[in-house]
Amino acid sequence: MSSSHLRLFLSAFVSFVFYFSWTFWANYSEDIPSSITLRAALVQSCYSAFVTLFFTYILETLVNKYRKLRVSLLFVVPILCSIHSKTKQNIAILNTINNAVNHSADYFNSKKFTVSLLIPLIPLSIQSSLVIIVNLLNATPNLFLTVLPSIIFTAIYAYSYTLSLLKINSKK
Repeated sequence: MSSSHLRLFLSAFVSFVFYFSWTFWANYSEDIPSSITLRAALVQSCYSAFVTLFFTYILETLVNKYRKLRVSLLFVVPILCSIHSKTKQNIAILNTINNAVNHSADYFNSKKFTVSLLIPLIPLSIQSSLVIIVNLLNATPNLFLTVLPSIIFTAIYAYSYTLSLLKINSKK
């Protein structure tokens, strides 16, 4: 078994144990039947383990594919430059906007960051939506308390794992 596979399964195991414990604690109450608490813990922990496997695989695949891609910080789309009227004021505005865009482009041209830093946003958005839907369908009693750590820790995990993959890949 490769170290990558071992990391995948270890991450899934840790996720299962943590989220089972957390969800059991978050939904443990005299007002909530123990069968519902146990079901909520099993659903959340199984979901978290599966998502951790899938999420980690997606991160590794995307980082390996896009780690060398860079984008400029300039995301200015000069919509305002579409002024078609030929009045003096509109021409002055158009020239001002063009100059501002050109100066911004010159400044930001050398300031680029790796696309890999955006990669976690896609699976994080999917995971956040899914964890809420799964727990809504399960009728988890304390939904917010149950899913909030999942979303927060997934974001931390996503970025720390992505950065570690970038470090590992830069040494190769």
